[in-house]
Amino acid sequence: MFRERVAVALLFLPIFFWIIAQGGWVYVAVVALALGLAAHEYVALFRHHGHRPAGPLIVLGVVSLAAARFFTQFDGGPAILTAAALICLTWHLFDYERGAARSGTDFAISLAGIVYLGWIGAFLISLRQLPQGEWWLLTALPVVWIADSAAYLVGKAIGRRRLSPRLSPKKTWEGYLAGILAAGAGGAGLAFLWGMAADPSAFRASAGLWLGLALGALTPLGDLGISMIKREVQVKDTGRLLPGHGGALDRLDSWLWAGVLGYCAATVAVR
Repeated sequence: MFRERVAVALLFLPIFFWIIAQGGWVYVAVVALALGLAAHEYVALFRHHGHRPAGPLIVLGVVSLAAARFFTQFDGGPAILTAAALICLTWHLFDYERGAARSGTDFAISLAGIVYLGWIGAFLISLRQLPQGEWWLLTALPVVWIADSAAYLVGKAIGRRRLSPRLSPKKTWEGYLAGILAAGAGGAGLAFLWGMAADPSAFRASAGLWLGLALGALTPLGDLGISMIKREVQVKDTGRLLPGHGGALDRLDSWLWAGVLGYCAATVAVR
């Protein structure tokens, strides 16, 4: 499984770097597509468990928030979230009349999907739009991969103490700590390299170190969050988008947190 994941990742790395370098509508279109696919998988997870979330509204809301973040930054989001809340509630009122048994819960699931995948996911766009945003993305996202790989390898080799027995029994404290350390080192190294290619005043090894440590410590919560949903609905992967990687939501679970943390680090650095 690990070798398959690495092989697929290496295959797509050139495309990944090209999309980030392009930025603009190309990058936004890819991120919006990925978030839309993740929203579709999110809906399928809960439908598998007998719920009836508003699938079309969730996908539309997520993609709209991503587009609004590109065109209006944070100005258009509140209006979309307000409309989403009112329209989703109306949808589930009618759905209850059609026989749905848990429309109140379905409404909460629908709104949570739009907020979590749309509003939070759009930080991946906000990060790219910042000055030198491409370099911040090329720090934050690879650091997540570095942390994941280190946690997996160390956890498999010497892991003994389980980190989260119910949510993810294979994760260990040893792997988690190794992931934090590797993320810190990776963040420092990448920031140093990008500083030579871009702006040394914005990309300092110390800033990369702290960002890496934060990503290593906190992005596993995104992974565990999606694992929580999968455990509840009793499925292994959110989809089958890529061999060894599962679905779009499986891949974006940690990136959602990385986008927010990277954006916060970048805005602090440019002040």
